[in-house]
Parts: sequence; C-alpha cells; structure tokens
Amino acid sequence: MTIKKHSATHLLVRRAYGKVARTSSSCCPGSSCCGGPASKKGAEGEMGLSCGDPVAFSKLKKGMTVVDLGSGAGKDVFLAAEKVGAKGLSIGVDMTPEMLKLAAKNTEKFTRRTGLKNVEFRKGVIEKLPVKNSEADLIISNCVINLSPDKPAVFREAFRALKPGGAIVVSDIVLNRALPPALKKHVGLYAGCVAGALVREAYLCAIKAAGFAGLKLLSDRLYSASGTCSDPITEKAGKALDGAASSITVWAKKYNTSGGKK
Repeated sequence: MTIKKHSATHLLVRRAYGKVARTSSSCCPGSSCCGGPASKKGAEGEMGLSCGDPVAFSKLKKGMTVVDLGSGAGKDVFLAAEKVGAKGLSIGVDMTPEMLKLAAKNTEKFTRRTGLKNVEFRKGVIEKLPVKNSEADLIISNCVINLSPDKPAVFREAFRALKPGGAIVVSDIVLNRALPPALKKHVGLYAGCVAGALVREAYLCAIKAAGFAGLKLLSDRLYSASGTCSDPITEKAGKALDGAASSITVWAKKYNTSGGKK
C-alpha cells in the first residue's frame, strides 16, 4: 500500500474517532468490538470504544513500562498505570488530536483520584511509534491494529520498542473468511474494526514475521453484531458481519535477539 493510501486511511480513522471524542459518546454498558467486559468502575476515559480487555490478561507488575497502541481517551492506560504503580510508567499513543485532548483531561482526574503521576500520552501513528528502542516491558492494544493500513509495520514497531523478554497482549478483530469487495470498501465498517481486518492466519503470521514467538490465543470469540453496544462506530457493522469475524486476544513474546529464550 502506498504512502498516499496510508495517509487516506489514517485520515478516515482520525475523522471518525475525532467526531466520537467531540460528541463524548460512551461505550461498554456491555461489550463491543472485541467482545470484552464493561469498563472498570472508577476508571477514567470510559470511552473504551473497542471494549477488549488486554490489561486483564497482561500480568502487569509494579515498576513496569507499558505502552498502549491507539490509546484513545485513556481507559486502558489508566488501568495499567494503577497496576504498575508510582515507579512504573503507562504510555498511551494516539494520532487523533481530539482524543489526546480528552485523555489529558482524564489524566488530571486520574491524578487527583490516585495521586499517581505515571501517565504519558504521545501523539503519533502506531506504524511509527514515538517510543525508544527497548523502552517498554509490555505493549497492549485494544482493537486498534486492525485499523492500521500496514499491520506488519505495527508489529515490527512493537518488537523494536520492547525490551528483550517483553511481550505484547493485543485484542483485535480477525476475519474468518474474506469479505466481499463492497464491504471492504465500506467506510463505516473500516472505522468499525472489521473491513480493514486481516484473515486470522495472515494476522498471526504478521506477528511471527516481526520476530515474536510463543504465540498464545488468550481469548477467541465469534463476532456478533448484537455485541456492538453503543459504540457509534462499531454499530455500523450490522448483521452482515455476523460469523465473518472473531475477536481475539493474543499474547506473544520478544525473546533475546541472540536466538535463545529467557
């Protein structure tokens, strides 16, 4: 895909989620795009539009540095920040100005509530992360990578940003069968996590090709239109996608670069 097409896709997604941020719509009275649970009580950034739950699978420890790809209003960033504690760092990366503005407001609420100052939000695209080499112990993502026009690049960037021994835990949508051309071109379905998704085998292969090993499927649920709840983006997918896609959570590790395992 050309750079021009990359930019067009980023603009499409940025516009869609910028509109959501401006209208302050909330998701997750139940479950949505990635079929996860509702937002945790007390968590800031309750606009958890994708509603997967990578944090629950992450086994975060005090002092860790975690990076959330496509952090939006910050729901998962704040949940992770409480788990890594004052000596840890929780970083959110997002490209949408409106979401970053909302995340900044939520950060103030989070600090007042917890006393923690261990949260950062950085503007950037997930195909070129504003993160140093080997900066992160863990990288999470909540139904965002499927929106990228270059998913293999996202996984390569995640691999670069992780310390040896670090891991990714990503919740995402994968296709169980190829979509008809008309659906793949549908703007609402692309922004709604599905039209841009890869077939399952291609998605998992992209993770392995980036250098990750030890892949584990932590959750695997058939996508259901009835589970899209109040997400104003995802609900556009409609019944046409029932059975065509699944929401999965994947764990994979970056072993030491010499080839051995630690």
